[in-house]
Amino acid sequence: AGVEIVVDCAEVGVTGIFEVARKIPALRRAMRRLRAEAVRRRPPLAILTDFPSFHLRLARTLHRRGVQNVYFVCPQFWAWRPWRVNLVRRRFVRGLCLFPFETDFYRRAGVAADWIGHPLVGQARATLTRNEFAARHGLDPGRPIITLLPGSRPSELAHHMPRLMESVARLGRVADRQFLLAVAPGFSRAHFQPFLPAQSPLRLIEDATYDALAAADVAIVSSGTATIETALLGTPMVVVYRVAPATAWIARRLMRAPYIAMVNLLAQKLVVPELIQEAFAPEQVTREVERLLASPQARAAMQRDLAEVSRRLGPPGAIDRAATIIAAMLRP
Repeated sequence: AGVEIVVDCAEVGVTGIFEVARKIPALRRAMRRLRAEAVRRRPPLAILTDFPSFHLRLARTLHRRGVQNVYFVCPQFWAWRPWRVNLVRRRFVRGLCLFPFETDFYRRAGVAADWIGHPLVGQARATLTRNEFAARHGLDPGRPIITLLPGSRPSELAHHMPRLMESVARLGRVADRQFLLAVAPGFSRAHFQPFLPAQSPLRLIEDATYDALAAADVAIVSSGTATIETALLGTPMVVVYRVAPATAWIARRLMRAPYIAMVNLLAQKLVVPELIQEAFAPEQVTREVERLLASPQARAAMQRDLAEVSRRLGPPGAIDRAATIIAAMLRP
């Protein structure tokens, strides 16, 4: 696309409050490089995407230098630390929101916000049928398929994989089940080897996440964007997440939202099970997956709710709508 990478986001990506401490040197280097480039290039406009702990600081520097800041995607301050929305009002001229209720939240705080819909609408779709996918990967389409999405950061793998492997061992006591792990972009099989037992029934699937999800009877999904992808594909799911205990202790005191999973927040009810922190235990994962596998009615009811969630994400074309808004700001 012609983008010149100044700082690779892989250098600074991290989840958690205390976990970020290890990344502080890399974050400082990234901030210095970006500030230096802003001084050198003098851009008329900056598009900053999520990552509020970093981008709110960068936005302050850019704003002082006369740069128009656009927030794409606006952070989920409605869920935790809502008072930080005031920093967006002071440092950004426009906010672009993925969810309709976010627009109302930001506008009430005085931010010029637009709802563009979710970029994954129209993008998250399978390319193969269940039978085609099964044939390609040596699976039996007549047997249950359980797909795992453990996360897209090393810290998530460290927290999630041991519990997921124990869950697979428990669920695998029923002989006809097939287990897939969809490898996130940027990861390889080598990242998962330390967590896999010698005789693991888990098949690692690369470059086919949507097909692996669409073919599944049930998915076990790390909370985050993956839950939206799974909802758009209509696959019943169990949502899991875990961070360091100290991070969880602080997060519980800052959270303002009734749910963790975005699917439940959009539905405004508990559509998918949330197994967070201590609740993310192998016996509870097994119980929820067994319940869904045993009940076609439960899966069908969840799929109806997921279809409604998908409808609330808006029509396809979110990126085009964002580009139109931003391009108009650059015209004299």
